[in-house]
Amino acid sequence: MGYSGTSRWKLFWEKGGWWRAVLLAVAYVILYNLCSLAFGPLLGEISHPEGAGFILVVYALPILVGCILLVLFGWSVGWLRDLFARQPIGGRGWMWVAVVAVLAFNLLRFATIDYTAVGFEVIATWLLAGLFIGFAEETLTRGFVIRLLRRARYREIVVAVISAAVFAGLHATNLLSGQSLFVTAFQLLYTFAFGICMYLAYRLTGRLIVPILLHASTDPSIFLQTAHAVDGPLTSIAGLGNIVVIGVGLVSMCFIRGRVAAPEMETELQPQR
Repeated sequence: MGYSGTSRWKLFWEKGGWWRAVLLAVAYVILYNLCSLAFGPLLGEISHPEGAGFILVVYALPILVGCILLVLFGWSVGWLRDLFARQPIGGRGWMWVAVVAVLAFNLLRFATIDYTAVGFEVIATWLLAGLFIGFAEETLTRGFVIRLLRRARYREIVVAVISAAVFAGLHATNLLSGQSLFVTAFQLLYTFAFGICMYLAYRLTGRLIVPILLHASTDPSIFLQTAHAVDGPLTSIAGLGNIVVIGVGLVSMCFIRGRVAAPEMETELQPQR
């Protein structure tokens, strides 16, 4: 593949590799957190710590900046069109387990929220924040990171594990906000397994929009249901969602096989030898 006329910036990223994937994620975390500081002064104007204004300033606006940063990066290397196009790689039927597990418990959580206690503004703001979160984190880890890994022609299990590990690593920064080590450790386990499930959703459908929307419905359902759950047996079942996702994600790793390259380099899954 020739690179005549390609900028050094684009050429650097086109080479792919795990360390470039990690470098991109670290750069994103640093820039995202620095940009988030700009919204700090707005917190002084918020009277309700759980209201729509708080959610907008603490979650939605900073992650929107992250979305913009990722779009600018994708534009700078010319990957945006390919990233959101249909990936010419077939999936496997068993991968639906990951999609169903995530979607089913998201729906269960949404079904067990006390909507009268929450209010329309809070719900709408959380859904907006969830959309931004899904777009940013999936575009980074299932979009750019997987592309970088596939360009290096790693085996599929390596691509799945590294992309999930990078995704989990993004949440390690919660330690800096005062979150306990135990809670953060469990969150890292959950986000790693969730990352495997999102990888399978992307792999199965070939569309980045699928993990984006699954992810976009996950965070709001968790936050809203945790704070405003109705009493009942269905709520108890919905509370098992994180454990089920962890189980599905970790077990699924045993069935991931083959080697998948970037779409423009290879258009079909090669069987493992």
